[in-house]
Amino acid sequence: MTLRHGAFSYLPDLTDDEIAAQVRYALLNNWPVSIEYTDDPHPRNIYWEMWGLPLFDLDEPDGVLAEINACRATFPNHYVRVLAYDARLGRQTTALSFLVQRPATEPGFLLTRTEGSDRRQTYGVQSYATTSPEGSRYGADPR
Repeated sequence: MTLRHGAFSYLPDLTDDEIAAQVRYALLNNWPVSIEYTDDPHPRNIYWEMWGLPLFDLDEPDGVLAEINACRATFPNHYVRVLAYDARLGRQTTALSFLVQRPATEPGFLLTRTEGSDRRQTYGVQSYATTSPEGSRYGADPR
């Protein structure tokens, strides 16, 4: 199963040149860029670990790509995404978010069904990755 998260999620994985083009677009729109990573890919897990501070002062995507590659090297078995933040008054929201790395094997999700009163059924989603403790979900944690 392939996690579909953020923009471009149904396309093949982006190359470094395509990532640079998207970062350049964000920077031309004055959107600060940040890099995040996680080993818990649940769709409702929107708060990932930040890789350093947001990159407010960059004009070219080369610095962002260097940080992306450093994050990839440090966490080779994690999901890594790039976020661009639109801080204009009245907006103040994530303008762009896309994955730049995913683990070699993605475990997928378990759909659980619970029956309640009057035969009412509720459903839940649990990531198979969470059956292991944090840091060992996709192999050894390099920290």
